Amino acid sequence: MILTVTLNTALDLTYRVRSLRPHASHRVSEVVERPGGKGVNVARVLAALGHDVTVTGFAGGGTGRAVRDRLAGTPGLTDALVPVAGATRRTIAVVDELSGDTTQLNEPGPQIAPTEWGAFLDRYEELLPSASAVALCGSLPPGVPVGAYANLVRAARTAGVPVLLDTSGEPLRRGVAARPDLIKPNADELAELTGSHEPLRATQDARRRGAHTVVASLGAEGLLAVTPEGRWRATPPARIHGNPTGAGDAAVAGLLSGLVEQLPWPHRLARAVALSAATVRAPAAGEFDPAVYEELRGRVAVTGVVGAA
Repeated sequence: MILTVTLNTALDLTYRVRSLRPHASHRVSEVVERPGGKGVNVARVLAALGHDVTVTGFAGGGTGRAVRDRLAGTPGLTDALVPVAGATRRTIAVVDELSGDTTQLNEPGPQIAPTEWGAFLDRYEELLPSASAVALCGSLPPGVPVGAYANLVRAARTAGVPVLLDTSGEPLRRGVAARPDLIKPNADELAELTGSHEPLRATQDARRRGAHTVVASLGAEGLLAVTPEGRWRATPPARIHGNPTGAGDAAVAGLLSGLVEQLPWPHRLARAVALSAATVRAPAAGEFDPAVYEELRGRVAVTGVVGAA
C-alpha cells in the first residue's frame, strides 16, 4: 500500500469558458467537480496505474463530504481522512478555450485545532507500518505547525518507509532538513529554497541541504533529476496545451510508483513526464487518458546530464 498525505484537501472545480476577459460576464460551457489537493490527485493517478493507495489528511463540512463521496467510487483507493470541524476548501480553475490558458483560485483551507492535529498524527502512525512508500504533499492549512512535514518525514524514516515530499516555502525548507528520500519542487520553489535560479546548481544544493534525491519540475521543459545514481533530464515530445492543474501531482505519482516498482531512473522519469503531459490534456485534475499516456511515454526523451557536482 502507498500512503499519500494531503493536509489541505480540496474540492476542485474546473470551469471552461470560451475566452476569459477581466471585468466581463462569462457563460460557462462545462463544469467538472473532482476531489483534490495534491496528495489526493497523486493517489487517484496511482490507483489508475493499478496500485493500492490510502489517502489521509483532513476533511470537513459539506465540501469535505463531497470529497469523500467522490473518493468512495475509486477502485484501489482507501479513504483514511480525519474529520475536522472546519470546511474543506475549494479550488477553482477557469480554462480559457481560445488561449488554452488556465486561471487558478485557491482557498486557504480550514483552521485545524490542536486536538484534530493530534488525531491525524495518531492515524499517520497507525498507517505507516503497512506502507511501501509515503508522499507528503501540498500546503499546510491554518493551525498546522510549520514544521509538520519535517516531523512526518522523520516518522517515516524511523519506520523505514521511503518518503517523498512535495511542498513549498518554509515547510519545504524544514522538511528537507529532515532528510526525505525525494523532493519534487518546481523551478520557483527550488529557487526559493536555494537562492539559485540555475536548475542544476539549485538541484545539487537542495541535495546538500538534506534531500537524498531531487527531481525538479521545469514546466514545459520537463524534469531534471539529481540522484545518488546519476543525473538525468527528461523532456516531453512537444509543448502540451490544456489544464495544468494536477500535472505536477501526476509526475509525483509516476516517481512514487517507479520507486515502489524499483524501476531504473530513466524509466521512472519517462513515466512521470508522460503522466504529467497526459494530465494536462485531460479535462480535470488527477485524471489521464491511458492511451494518451502510453503514446507520450514512448516519445519522452531522457538524457544524462553532465555538469559540475
